[in-house]
This record gives sequence, structure tokens and C-alpha cells, in this order.
Amino acid sequence: MAAKIIDGKAISQAVKDEVTKGVAELKEKTGVQAALAVVLVGEDPASQVYVRNKGIACEKCGIKSIEHKLPADTTQAALNKLVEDLNNDDSVHGILVQLPLPKGLSDDEVLNLINPAKDVDGFHPINVGKFLTIKKYADIQASGVFLPCTPHGCIELLDRSGVDLNGANAVVVGRSNIVGKPVSLLLMSKNATVTIAHSRTKDLPGLIKSADVVVAAIGMPEFVKGEWIKPGAAIIDVGINRMPPKEEGGKDRLVGDVEYEAAAAVAGCITPVPGGVGPMTIAMLMKNTLQSATQFAAKK
Repeated sequence: MAAKIIDGKAISQAVKDEVTKGVAELKEKTGVQAALAVVLVGEDPASQVYVRNKGIACEKCGIKSIEHKLPADTTQAALNKLVEDLNNDDSVHGILVQLPLPKGLSDDEVLNLINPAKDVDGFHPINVGKFLTIKKYADIQASGVFLPCTPHGCIELLDRSGVDLNGANAVVVGRSNIVGKPVSLLLMSKNATVTIAHSRTKDLPGLIKSADVVVAAIGMPEFVKGEWIKPGAAIIDVGINRMPPKEEGGKDRLVGDVEYEAAAAVAGCITPVPGGVGPMTIAMLMKNTLQSATQFAAKK
């Protein structure tokens, strides 16, 4: 039996529709216009695409988009000054510095400068620390802490697809600070029993075969084989890997970290690549920006 396809485009649109409604209601009730400032340093093509897509999403959700595009030779001091200015600007509710930064600039230094109350990416140590110390998912949601967008998007996909995480065995393949570690904590907050695995894990196929839920975020194309998947398991594939065309003259292909066709033949549900986790990242960024603006309005 073929797996149910988890439609990230449809679910992300549902999230953005909710945000659009929330942004309009916030402005009507409080006069606060939710606003997101995005800082892009240099001309990395992929980063330019991401920033453009975030701007489009803001426009559709009714969020004011403020873009600061700086040359690649921008100094650390100048970048830091811009972040400090945005911190002090009450009309800005979310600050996102697009990574990676050009060589010579420190990602950590800039991210640590962002006001935690405007850290809609959820990467500031204070937000990470708050998130780490809260046990239950409902309490995390109620705390006002900003969750990192991609991991939060993974949980949203599972929730809205009806996957019961209570007591489930979950395996997260990948241990990055951006996805692997935070999504593991979120799964545990939903009462899943979680194992974090990676490329050096012993008997990885056997471990994955025991999993009710697999989140693949290792950054290696089709690393997780279909034959490793437990029948009926839920598969969240975070990977986006560009591969050469199968036929001469064809287009490059995007594949995930899971061997999709083979896995889909046995899984209960699975995210496609593209069209799965990817759209959720921007949707959750919009949600975090609304959350920040709402929290700002409550303090006025």
C-alpha cells in the first residue's frame, strides 16, 4: 500500500492563512503592524532566492517586509550596528539575518546580538535555553519562546497529518543545532521516545526499522533506504540535495535524504522533496513574526 503524501504546500498555506487572519486582527485591535526585517549580506544566489521568497510570503500574510541588502565587504562593526538599530526600532518585531554570511563575518556574533524578543529564527541562546528547559509541548507553546522554524514545521506536519506521537518510537537522523537537536526535543515534548542517530551510528538500518517516526536531516542524498523503513511509519524528509539529471539534457533533480519511491511503498505517510518540509520553514517564520508582534502589542 502506497504511503499517504504529506502535502507541505497545502499545510503551509493553511498556516499562512491563519497568520494572515491574525495579522489583520492584531492591527485592527491594537494598531500594531507586524513587521519583519531581513538582512542579506553579499550576493549568494541561494540566499537571494530565500530572501525574495520570504518577502513574498510577508506580502501575502500582510506582514511588513523590511529588507536590508549589504555588500559582501561589509564590516562586522557595520553589520552589528545595523542589528543594534533594528533591536531599538519598535516598528520592527522580527529580525532575520540570512545565513551563511560572507567569509570574515561571524554568524554567532551577529545572531547573539539579536534581541531575543525579536529572534524569530529561534537561534538565540536565550530562546534555545528556554525551549530546552520546558518539558511539555503545550507549555512550550504557551511560554512565548520562539521555536526554530524548520523543526517546528516538522512537528506541524506530523500534527496536521494526524500522526500520534504519544509513546511513539522516533529516530532522528542528523544531529545539527539547526534541525536534528531541536526537532528531537520537540518530539520528546510530544511524548515520543527519541533516538538521535547519525552517519556513524552502529546498525542504523536496524534502528530505523524499529521507528514509528523517522526524521531525516543528515544532508546526504537518499541516505535512508526504503528497505530500512518500518511498514506504516511516518517519514519526515528534511533533506534538499541537488542531483544531476538522470538523462542527458535533462534538468537537475532535487532529492531528499530518504530514498523516496522505495520508502513510499512501505511507509504510512511521507513528505515529498520538494513540496514537503521546505514550504513549512517560511510559514513558521511568518507565524513567529506574528507571535512577536502580538507579544510586543501586549506590552504597550
